[in-house]
Amino acid sequence: QVQLVESGGGLVQAGGSLRLSCAASGRTFGAVYTAWFRQASGKEREFVAGIYWSSSIPDYADSVKGRLTTSRDNAKGTMYLQMNNLKPEDRAVYYCAARIAPFSSSRSADFASWGQGTQVTVSS
Repeated sequence: QVQLVESGGGLVQAGGSLRLSCAASGRTFGAVYTAWFRQASGKEREFVAGIYWSSSIPDYADSVKGRLTTSRDNAKGTMYLQMNNLKPEDRAVYYCAARIAPFSSSRSADFASWGQGTQVTVSS
């Protein structure tokens, strides 16, 4: 199992930047796929980005390509989501999640481990 704790959310003006962190503990090697999801008020949880703990090649939702970047620091056991040029529609609770499997997924139901979430608010 993987335990996850997010941090770094807050209020930012449109066009600004934020960096979210997700500290992982437990199993953080091998076929562990970690991802960022977000859920806006009244909407379903959606996939944002993901990366294997043993890989340097991330996956992104089309809606965030070019603005959001995920990375991880294996030595610190931490995954990051750098968010640039934020838009009001990026407002949501952001979650990190993990699954132990040999292939990636963008479906929230495929992830067994979740953090508590961190709120990102973008003012126009």
